[in-house]
Amino acid sequence: MSRKVVSEGRLGPDGLVPKRYEEDTRVLFSRARRVTMTFEPGEAGKPGAVILQDGTRRPAPVGTQDSASQFVQLAWLFGTNPTPIQPGDKVSFPLALSRRSDQWSYVVGDPVTLDTPAGPVQAIHAKPQRELDPWRRDLIAEVWFAPALQYLPVRMQVAVDADTFAMMVMDGLPELVKQPLPLPDRLPSTAPTSPNPAAAPSNP
Repeated sequence: MSRKVVSEGRLGPDGLVPKRYEEDTRVLFSRARRVTMTFEPGEAGKPGAVILQDGTRRPAPVGTQDSASQFVQLAWLFGTNPTPIQPGDKVSFPLALSRRSDQWSYVVGDPVTLDTPAGPVQAIHAKPQRELDPWRRDLIAEVWFAPALQYLPVRMQVAVDADTFAMMVMDGLPELVKQPLPLPDRLPSTAPTSPNPAAAPSNP
């Protein structure tokens, strides 16, 4: 099985503003499945809308994200938070999925040091407050964000089913933050840095 997700949009005062989302899923011996959604921004304080492939329209409150942009939105929220992110903090936003819209929340865990091909990286763990439902096919992913790399995600664990998950790990420094990593004993705290969102990690 393989899945490719693409999110296009812009950066606004409240973070990412998706305009179009595409998802291609291929399973061996099965037909490829494509999901396309477009977003219309709201006006005069009114919610916008999400338009599905069949023309169905659903309300999209301010701050609505798609399955791909949500991870970069988390990085933006962490990086622009006026106070340092602490274990136990919760971040929530509306999430537009292919079959429904829902409110999603991530809870911040304790800082950890991850070994990556680019060297050791201190990261904060964000876990969704959502149980895997095989019937809904939601993208349930735990993500580790690196404060020293402008809170970009450096590891992602995606639940496929109750017994299977896909693990993606950063294989090199992103172009916008290419610089030597701090030594493990000099890793920074979770104090925010200047945000500079980048594309969400793709399939390995």
